[in-house]
Amino acid sequence: MKAQPGIEGLYAVTPDISDTDELLRRVRLALRGGARVLQYRNKSADAKLKLQQAQALRSLTQAFNTTFIVNDDAQLAVQVEADGVHLGGEDGSVAKARAVLGKSKLIGVSCYNRGPLAQEAVKQGADYVAFGAFFSSSVKPGAVKADVSLLRAARNEVGVPIVAIGGITQQNGGELVAAGADALAVITALFEAPDIEIAAREFSTLFSRT
Repeated sequence: MKAQPGIEGLYAVTPDISDTDELLRRVRLALRGGARVLQYRNKSADAKLKLQQAQALRSLTQAFNTTFIVNDDAQLAVQVEADGVHLGGEDGSVAKARAVLGKSKLIGVSCYNRGPLAQEAVKQGADYVAFGAFFSSSVKPGAVKADVSLLRAARNEVGVPIVAIGGITQQNGGELVAAGADALAVITALFEAPDIEIAAREFSTLFSRT
């Protein structure tokens, strides 16, 4: 099933960086390398810094024509005119986010290793779903593990783009794309790479091989 426009390819998720200039430097390299989606995620920032960083990233992603998603916070997504929001298991319902965002924005939902949760999210109006962690993750070492077979099953069960997340590298990402992932969500292997732009290009290449 072909992915809907907006969520596909390298889905870059920002690391927790308090220095906004440094964050923008790294993100710019990822976008130059071909990242198609950027999610702003910063678990350590206060509200003022989150607003500042999200506004700056919104401008940058517009310049690169890149889809911009805000993690967890529908109100912040509206403030900065993001393209949508991503909801975790404890971030409220799709219906509540839709009431804040309106009909035209994207809503993604983390479904971990549970196919039925993805089906329910889509039924509620989610525009894409995310599964993982597929591999050991330094960002979330205690995350529940998902099997690659989940992607194959979900490919036939949900009619929206599927994002894979969790310890994804250039070496193991191809297996997930082949199994049905429309996008690969990456933090460490991208933003901690010696050359972020090259890393982004290598991830992007995985989608041209399928």
